[in-house]
Amino acid sequence: MSLDGELSRPVEHSARDGLAVSQKRFINVGTLVLESGIEIPDITVAYQTYGTFTGKNAVLIEHALTGDSHVAGVQSETSQVGWWDDLVGPGKAVDTNKWFVVCANVLGGCQGTTGPASPNPIDGRSWGSRWPRITVRDQVAVELMLTTALGIDSYAAILGGSMGGMRALEWLVSHPARVGSALLLATSAQASADQVGTQSVQIAAITNDPMWLRGDYYLDSDGRGPQNGLAIARQMAHLTYRTERELASRFGLSSQGSENPYGDRVYGRHADAGRFAVQSYLEHHGDKLVARFDAGSYVSLTDVLNTHDIARGRGSVAEVLGQIQAPVVVGGIDSDRLYPISQQAQLAEFIPTAERLEVIHSEFGHDGFLIEIEQVGRLVARVLDAVPE
Repeated sequence: MSLDGELSRPVEHSARDGLAVSQKRFINVGTLVLESGIEIPDITVAYQTYGTFTGKNAVLIEHALTGDSHVAGVQSETSQVGWWDDLVGPGKAVDTNKWFVVCANVLGGCQGTTGPASPNPIDGRSWGSRWPRITVRDQVAVELMLTTALGIDSYAAILGGSMGGMRALEWLVSHPARVGSALLLATSAQASADQVGTQSVQIAAITNDPMWLRGDYYLDSDGRGPQNGLAIARQMAHLTYRTERELASRFGLSSQGSENPYGDRVYGRHADAGRFAVQSYLEHHGDKLVARFDAGSYVSLTDVLNTHDIARGRGSVAEVLGQIQAPVVVGGIDSDRLYPISQQAQLAEFIPTAERLEVIHSEFGHDGFLIEIEQVGRLVARVLDAVPE
């Protein structure tokens, strides 16, 4: 294994008050044999750390589907602010003056960790269509390899929402001695038929784009790839992340600027067809993702969501969750239509150390776990207060 950079370093501060800054680092964690039996050699993991490691103060934060290792601070190259920046940093809910925070880009991602766009060590060409199917368990196996490489025996806490909550739950079940406490937020014990349905349609939007080329668009000379399919997939996903009430209050049936959505336009024949404001909003989010994310990673990671099942091959959900002994806080969002609160209620019911289901009130649906910072911060504080001495 090779490690790029020191394990710990003093927390830096930017011009923005109290903002922890950390640069992305890379480590080769070696070879993993997946659940499927397929081997991925020379896995690189992109990760960031915040604070100073004292031996027992490590906290692992797990990102969601299109997130990355940049959980907090400002990246000097892009000026991008971390996706949970209001929660992580000096004096914040996850106080980096006390806790040593680790956040890593997930296996299959496209922000520095090995994924479909990465070079296959055999020939140096992108994995593309050769990229194997991966699971939450495979992702956690890579995180364990990173943890060992960093010299961390166990985490005081693991915090995760959405897909990140799936990995936090897998840690609790597969590596119980390495987890002191955990936050499971807006997540589930297993995928539902509704989730598999909406997510499979997103995958189809990409794989049916003529530029998909069976996943080998990396070899195409113009490097364009299935951008249209990815943008449409993101628009579909964004509708599941937010709520009907929010969209109605923000947009209603208003037009986009001076465009006339009721004009004489036929889809596919007129590029200047008038749009409703909500259409423009969704197109904006599709374009934003295309600019920063890889379609192959989106397909792979969305498939990971589809195959998520903590009980697969282990017994019933109740039996598996009933074995968890670490203190757990389970949080759900009352308006979440992607991961409805009934799924978190199931977690809270069967995990013996979860005292109750914590309900976050939000008009923003699933995205509330990224937006409702004050409410999420209270849950984070409960988790960290539960860390064994």
